[in-house]
Amino acid sequence: MAEEHGNANTSQDQNGGANAAPKKITWPELVGSTAEGAKQKVKEEFGDSIRVQVVPPNTFVTMDFDRQRVRLYVDSSGNVARTPRVG
Repeated sequence: MAEEHGNANTSQDQNGGANAAPKKITWPELVGSTAEGAKQKVKEEFGDSIRVQVVPPNTFVTMDFDRQRVRLYVDSSGNVARTPRVG
């Protein structure tokens, strides 16, 4: 896994291999920011190729892994409470 090799924040592009720019898979800098601001930041980096879901407190979610999804877990104030990540 990427985290085991000290590269938890990026992932190689499937089609580009070693020459492709790595894509970000986590955004620890977004913790504490507003959900809307965090959503914009993720969309800036991925465009329409990724879905961003805002998850309110105490909400059930599926445990499946989806490379085209980023979940933003927010607190009761609407601020990002956990590091957003692809999946």
